Amino acid sequence: MATALTHAHRMWRAKVFAATWLSYVGFYFCRKPFSAAKSAIGHSTGWSTTTLGNIWAAYLIAYAIGQFLASGMGTKLGPRKNVLIGMGLSVCVTVAMGVTLSPAIMAGLVGINGLAQATGWSGNVGTMAGWFHKHERGRVMGLWSTNFTVGALASGWVMGAVLDIYEWQATFFVGAGVLAAVWLQYLLFQRNRPEDVGLPPIDDPVTEVDESKESAPRGSMSLSRTAWINLLLVSGFYFFAKFIRYAVWSWAAFFLTRNYGLSDTRANVYATVFEVMGLPGVFLTGWVSDKYFGSKRAGVALIMMLGMTASAGALIAFGGTSVTVFVVLLGAVGFTLFGPDALLSGAGAMDIGGRHAATFATGVIAGFGALGPVVQELVISRMYDSKGGDLGPVFILLFISAALASLFCLVLVLRNRNGGKGI
Repeated sequence: MATALTHAHRMWRAKVFAATWLSYVGFYFCRKPFSAAKSAIGHSTGWSTTTLGNIWAAYLIAYAIGQFLASGMGTKLGPRKNVLIGMGLSVCVTVAMGVTLSPAIMAGLVGINGLAQATGWSGNVGTMAGWFHKHERGRVMGLWSTNFTVGALASGWVMGAVLDIYEWQATFFVGAGVLAAVWLQYLLFQRNRPEDVGLPPIDDPVTEVDESKESAPRGSMSLSRTAWINLLLVSGFYFFAKFIRYAVWSWAAFFLTRNYGLSDTRANVYATVFEVMGLPGVFLTGWVSDKYFGSKRAGVALIMMLGMTASAGALIAFGGTSVTVFVVLLGAVGFTLFGPDALLSGAGAMDIGGRHAATFATGVIAGFGALGPVVQELVISRMYDSKGGDLGPVFILLFISAALASLFCLVLVLRNRNGGKGI
């Protein structure tokens, strides 16, 4: 039976929820400055779109490598130490990024930032796995996973406001200041598991590994063959989901400036409709998975991804019509994408890894997913330059990625129907 929650459990769960949620929001303030100021940096320095894409690709490559490293380091060091180190390093290099004009140095600093930022998702999801039962993870993680939409949204608004008043360098200093404050609250309020504060563990008998004993194996050794298959399927889905999310996140403001003639400030504000509409999508998807799908995640993810595919198709047909149409369709993409993204990489990863391997499973999924942003950054920057700024090929690329992500969800759904082996 699951451990009955005491008042102390509930108090600490609230603290941990808030600390980890704020942590991932804060990470975005050191992740967003370069993308937000990309057009301004290009105009100021004379760097081409391809050069800007190459610099951000350094971040994405390091971020992908860092996810795999974090899956092991998080298991060894524990989420608390891993995330504190990552946040601290990210603050330092973000400050340094605001005082350099060399593409090589900027790329190096951006790459270090990618390694630091990679500690965030797997470390914080791993923490949440120790504090919440499987049967409530859809609802809880649906609410908790609003952190990356709120983080992207809030950082976009703040960076847009900063760019309206100051030069682009200020975005890096403001972002570092915000994450430094978040680091302090994390130090005070985050704990890895109930046992760390003298409370009994929150047992979860419905997992894919045997967690009945504290001596249960940790990391990859605790995963069954079925869990590994599900892990790889979710990883494939996440590659294409993050391809889309980072394509929009990295380039929407840039396209609104270059193709639709908006100012840097207005472009960054308009682009945040992607995250604004993602917020209800994240919560709705998690709630529906627990309420109507028996805590199975793949079915509702498939429905939402089919909607995402339709939205990408509409971009191909109508995206170039006007600013209004483009922004409305960005909102539709955000609503249908963020929910499956958060659900399968958060609650889904926790279900696969269980209490002892959640950090490992999340790190692997996030690692494969982080390869998608690398590919999109390199491909879209070159595609945009080679096609003379035509957005049609970019929209087609998003449609293909959405269709492939839906295919991985479909396989997970079919495994659910074949003896309940899916997630």
